[in-house]
Amino acid sequence: MLKITLLDGYVDEPTCLGVPPYISPYPRYIAGAIWSFNKNIQITYVTIDQIRNNNKLLEDLAKSDIVIVIAGMSVPGRYLSGYPVSPNEITIILERVPNILKILTGPSARHGFGMSGGKKTRFVENVFDLIIKGDGETVLFDFLKNKQDINEVNPDKTRENAETIRDFAIKGSNIVTQHPNHPNYLIAEIETYRGCPRSIVGGCSFCSEPSKGLPDYRPIRDIIDEIQALYQNGVRHFRLGNQPCIFSYMAKDAGKTEFPRPNPEALEKLFKGIRTVAPELKTLHIDNANPGTIARYPTECKKIAKTIVNYHTPGDIAAMGVESTDPVVIKENNLKAQPDEIMSAIKLLNQVGSRRGDNGMPHLLPGLNFVFGLKGETKDTFKLNYEFLKNILDENLLLRRINLRQVIPIPGTKMYEMGTKITNKNKSEFKRFKRKIREEIQRPMLQKILPMGTILKQAYTEKHDGKLTFARQIGTYPLLVGIPGVFELEEFMDVKIVDYGYRSITAIPFPLDINKAQRETIEAIPGLGKKRTIRILANRPFRNKNQLRSALDDPEIIDDILEHITF
Repeated sequence: MLKITLLDGYVDEPTCLGVPPYISPYPRYIAGAIWSFNKNIQITYVTIDQIRNNNKLLEDLAKSDIVIVIAGMSVPGRYLSGYPVSPNEITIILERVPNILKILTGPSARHGFGMSGGKKTRFVENVFDLIIKGDGETVLFDFLKNKQDINEVNPDKTRENAETIRDFAIKGSNIVTQHPNHPNYLIAEIETYRGCPRSIVGGCSFCSEPSKGLPDYRPIRDIIDEIQALYQNGVRHFRLGNQPCIFSYMAKDAGKTEFPRPNPEALEKLFKGIRTVAPELKTLHIDNANPGTIARYPTECKKIAKTIVNYHTPGDIAAMGVESTDPVVIKENNLKAQPDEIMSAIKLLNQVGSRRGDNGMPHLLPGLNFVFGLKGETKDTFKLNYEFLKNILDENLLLRRINLRQVIPIPGTKMYEMGTKITNKNKSEFKRFKRKIREEIQRPMLQKILPMGTILKQAYTEKHDGKLTFARQIGTYPLLVGIPGVFELEEFMDVKIVDYGYRSITAIPFPLDINKAQRETIEAIPGLGKKRTIRILANRPFRNKNQLRSALDDPEIIDDILEHITF
């Protein structure tokens, strides 16, 4: 029987994320295509991190008949639990398994490997027997039908329409059970449609989405049935992130105008249907939103935002591609919204979604994505972007995320012709700007969103760094939580905020058992410090607050401390 290994090197695209804890549609669709051809084919799913951590897996890889690598990063990101495979890394790995058929699919096959902002992508051609620039699941289905003859398939072939992947999406859902994060810490990225409404005017100069053509919406029933299949396979966390703008799903007159009128009824039906088939889901979030659409259709978009808040889980973010607030850069790069439109969208989302949810996070807040190195950028661009963000802060509006990145010139886009010329020219300015935003905007914004003492529920411990444990809630762009002390990994805990970083917070387990707590954790309690912590450690155990008071040099701080601890 044919043995196929899916090696997930992770993807990160403008409209799709597949870096842990996310699993993208790519491996699910491909597995579904293989099993649609023959349900008895043996498929092994393995992540690049599993291979990094266990070289013995290469022996298993060598026993396969075919290895299919899924990889590609076309937008630079910050990661905690894993990092996308590099071209050098995948070359070294595959050279160690010489006698199997090697296939590459994903963004790296279409655009090359992009590993960081400000640098061009790199192609790897000699390592693979077949590089699929079209849709992996479509080409691979033909490949199997043609008796695995790579000369008989068209590597550029794409699906006919969104409906043709229905069976692939459903049948491939079982592959999630092989993911190392399954079931507790795995988020399924869900595609609602492909293509960009703005492709009729060329789209943004740096973005690869317009190359996918006009929107091709997946039927509501297909999405719901896929989520039901994933739910039956143990998945409890979902994100509708694989689309350019969730507010434009099933929009009216798509293909006739770059800003089609949103369809609130379709979104209501979709979200309600998801909740029906996945009643005990733990996360339901979104990702991309077009500020130009929200600004043009505030009535419809307000209805959609209310629908999202009604059915989703708190901590959600509508990530908006702002790119720049400089009118020159907006015009030169055909960006999607003017500054006043962006501000209008921010206000609408704040109005609907700023209420705090039961997990400690606001329900639905905007996130802003800026891109630097675009055509027309000057020093004034940085000044205008800063003034825009400062105005948001001064108006007491909330932004859950500010993402500042340098452009990766993607082949086929207008920015590819210009390359990294502007990025290189303004590199020092970008670094200064990034530092200024962190210090003067992001940290104060975090303090507004999450006041001191806020309790965040169900933070998942992921990584140790010395005597610090990093954790995150499950969700779209979750906030990084640093917990002083060394705690068991892969565990959920409630935490209470005690301090702030620029893009992260410091928190302690809540409630904290003062008689069992680690030294580093006790020191982080506001009002304590090294000397008082030593006194506490020397006099433990305590049975009540009076015994704790007698151990401290300042009994007046006991009431503040009691807010954080238990005996």
